[in-house]
Amino acid sequence: MNRILLIVLIFLVVVLLFWLVFGINWRSKQNYERKHHLLRSRMQAEDTETLQKQLFGNSNIMRVEQRFRPLALLLSKHGRPSISCSEQEIITDGRRKYDLLIRDIIHAKESIHMEYFHFGIDRRSRRIRKLLMRKAKQGVKVRFINENIANFPIPNLYFHSMKRAGVEVVNFTNTGFSLLRFLMTLSYRDHRKIVVIDGRIGYTGGMNITKNYFGRWRDTHLRLSGESVASLQYAFLDNWLAAGGKLSSALIDFFHLNKPSCSPPFATLTQITPDDPTSPEPVLLIAYEWILSHARQYVWFQSPYLAPPQTLINAMRQAVKRGVDVRIMVPEQCDTAIMRPINKSYYADLVEAGVQLCIRSGEFMHSKTIVCDDYLSCVGTTNLDYRSFGIDYEINTFFYDRTVAMLQKQLFENDLPICHRLTAAEIRTTPWQRLMRHLAPVV
Repeated sequence: MNRILLIVLIFLVVVLLFWLVFGINWRSKQNYERKHHLLRSRMQAEDTETLQKQLFGNSNIMRVEQRFRPLALLLSKHGRPSISCSEQEIITDGRRKYDLLIRDIIHAKESIHMEYFHFGIDRRSRRIRKLLMRKAKQGVKVRFINENIANFPIPNLYFHSMKRAGVEVVNFTNTGFSLLRFLMTLSYRDHRKIVVIDGRIGYTGGMNITKNYFGRWRDTHLRLSGESVASLQYAFLDNWLAAGGKLSSALIDFFHLNKPSCSPPFATLTQITPDDPTSPEPVLLIAYEWILSHARQYVWFQSPYLAPPQTLINAMRQAVKRGVDVRIMVPEQCDTAIMRPINKSYYADLVEAGVQLCIRSGEFMHSKTIVCDDYLSCVGTTNLDYRSFGIDYEINTFFYDRTVAMLQKQLFENDLPICHRLTAAEIRTTPWQRLMRHLAPVV
């Protein structure tokens, strides 16, 4: 009898812990303001009127094509940065990103801020780590947010060595907080990829820092300069303070404010949009649904993982009914065994909805992109899955620009020759896939 009671008690405790970690929707205005209050309080206390005007002023909204202005306003809700101007390079070769990042780190004079979901221990990753340590010893302020849950297999010594060299390192999931808060945030992952150098150069997109991204996988990343880097810096500092990091300087010292200008070379209208699980609304999911609802010609997605919420599938179905060409490009093989059956379990629903599923062979594709109607495009960290839309900290860069959209359209088309368009007759959904589909919201 006692053994049965013990088993029941253990079961109840496990259920309670599972509910605390996965079962509560923490989206609310109160939680969002609590999460972001440190940076906002400092901005108010330091009277950064010029900075706030550049970050949130929306002075460029009228430059956006009229039918996409509501999207731009949607993306700027709840204190997110509004539209700025940038010069960008779209990077699809990890070796190119590596070479550029090494060069920019070497030339850094003031600060290097880095935030990655995965930071590896391979040869090239170690070189970047060594450079960060060298720059810290030279007096450059180097701040590093460690996604300590995702990087759990890496020994702590790897990051402690960085600290000893003068790099300021904070863990994203802070075990120093209360047990309840730790459990509440245990499922959250900092899926963002951000580098900001001297407040003038920024990197973001799909590429982490591990050997897979230095030429082995197909991915899409950005190198940015111009006004939009301030938005990227804001997103980094927000997470830095929330994770327990300290700032000894005034906020204004971290931003190089440019005179607002959308004339060349900073001619691209850019909107950097962070999202997190405490936001009152899942802004990126709502944005994707808005794009599908307002597209006239086509919406093309690239995503390595495919577990879209039902509302997004419904938006795709309605877009197809209006004659919109909706395509999703996904890799034939996944990098993790658990995602392969989950991806395949959604094929039937999407094909039935009229979506063109382009199954890409060759190397694993990790890109997370959107292009719509030869005008709107996006490069981000957000996958088409439950975790990205509801649990992870993500950041996407939207462009309102025909030249950038046409470039991204061409990149999509460049991948099509090694894609196979899936038909309903080819789809076989197994019981194992159906079972794994129920785990999609938490894996």
